[in-house]
Amino acid sequence: MNISGKLLRDALISGANNIYNERLRVDELNVFPVPDGDTGTNMSMTAKNALEELTQTPDGATAGEVAKKAASAMLRGARGNSGVILSLLFRGLSKGLAGRESAGAGDLSAALKLGIDAAYKSVMKPTEGTILTVSREAWENTKDIAETDISAADFIKEYIDEAKKSLEKTPELLPALKKAGVVDAGGMGYIIILEGMYSVLSGGEIIAAADEVKPNTPVAAAAAEEQLLYNYNAEFIVRKDTELRDTAALCAYLETIGANASVVDDDGIIKVHVHTNHPGKALEEGLKLGALDNVTIENMRKTYNDVIKADRAKQKNKKAPAAITKDTGFVAVAAGDGIQNLFKDLGADQIVSGGQTMNPSTEDLLDAIEQTPARNIFVLPNNKNIILASEQAAKLTDRNVCVLQTRTIPQGISAMMNYDPDGDFKTNRAAMTEAIDRVGSGQITFAVRDSEYDGHKIKQGDILAMDNGKIVFTEKSLEKALVKLTKRLINSSSCFVTVMYGSDVAEEDAAAAYELLRSKVSSDVEVNLVNGGQPVYYYIISVE
Repeated sequence: MNISGKLLRDALISGANNIYNERLRVDELNVFPVPDGDTGTNMSMTAKNALEELTQTPDGATAGEVAKKAASAMLRGARGNSGVILSLLFRGLSKGLAGRESAGAGDLSAALKLGIDAAYKSVMKPTEGTILTVSREAWENTKDIAETDISAADFIKEYIDEAKKSLEKTPELLPALKKAGVVDAGGMGYIIILEGMYSVLSGGEIIAAADEVKPNTPVAAAAAEEQLLYNYNAEFIVRKDTELRDTAALCAYLETIGANASVVDDDGIIKVHVHTNHPGKALEEGLKLGALDNVTIENMRKTYNDVIKADRAKQKNKKAPAAITKDTGFVAVAAGDGIQNLFKDLGADQIVSGGQTMNPSTEDLLDAIEQTPARNIFVLPNNKNIILASEQAAKLTDRNVCVLQTRTIPQGISAMMNYDPDGDFKTNRAAMTEAIDRVGSGQITFAVRDSEYDGHKIKQGDILAMDNGKIVFTEKSLEKALVKLTKRLINSSSCFVTVMYGSDVAEEDAAAAYELLRSKVSSDVEVNLVNGGQPVYYYIISVE
């Protein structure tokens, strides 16, 4: 039996709902302890972007028409590398089913191969042990049965079974997965979507989007329970009125009114984080140890739905592309008022708000490109998880776009500083690319989970120091981490250091850390302090 357009539509809706329901389960598989745009959430938001299109698609639509609508919406809504790869897999489905009333097993197999090929080509250095491997091996092990008289639904069941076998082997291909005792998150997310689709293809009902997420694994279930039980994410700093104060009691109390509590004692200040329904009680308890500063209270329950609503509003209010008035323009991705203003001062035409934990969609990047009034446009993703989405956005416009491979904010700033307005596009592309490789990038952040990564035993709440994206050590003191990491980045040819402090660092603390740093590095090196205002990273360090 073939799959009709209506059946395919309902299956895709079911798959999107299934990954939404299970997104926390997938997020918990991430092994990197740094705050991240988690895989399950990115895949869920990518798939969910197609729901509005699909729910408005009539019963009489062909399989080809349904696949095209879904693929287009997913590509434009793709977030993070996992979301982009997912969208490309389904874009293959669209190409393979183009013009077809219904889809048989052979049609599906050929379409899956198109998507797998596109996904592999999108990645400069494909990593095995990921969603790429899971999708490819599942196809290789089912391509022959697709040529038999097997029904389309039974073929999908065989494909899912083979994908699960491949997923179980991913820890053997990626040591980080094996050490953490988990399978690949992207591969798991892909299978969850396929299982949601199969629920309909096998004669069952469309899986509904749950109001309350109930993952299956104990760890993920606890995370889901926490998200549902506790509405607020509270973060604040306590300035201790005496060094004799004990922080253990504060942490114990926070656990009684919430979850995911973190209390870090750092040379006179205490950094506090907790998920709770009573942020006022957390603040009151903190006041017992000293004055409060940098108080942030976020409504977690609203966050996901707000992003979805914002995406839909953008679709309805989309502006016409800007008229071309100049030769070259720039689009930069950045978070934090200070850092965004730096890029504007350097000549960026459009700033896309985003970065670590906040991966913009392909549509966000495409809009920024088309609102740039230039014939030639350089895009600076400034984060490794945003490069793929930027490259996909570049393919959707008729402007001449070059996505520079900037993985950090310092790389993006260095690239723009090396732009020559008198040079041609090709010359500037080479000069800016070369500048990316010359700058050293440091980031200081915190661990969101216990982990063992690349030989480092890490506890939740530890201060993490990263050298060009790689965790190099942990610390208890922000000042010590800043000095140690900066000295590591400086070499014999270094002349300039720029330290950008984030929204969680008080101005006076940043000034004190800056003075300490200046006293510890050579007088031949110029050190500058900038209020970046960025989230996630306490400090971002640029060394040139």
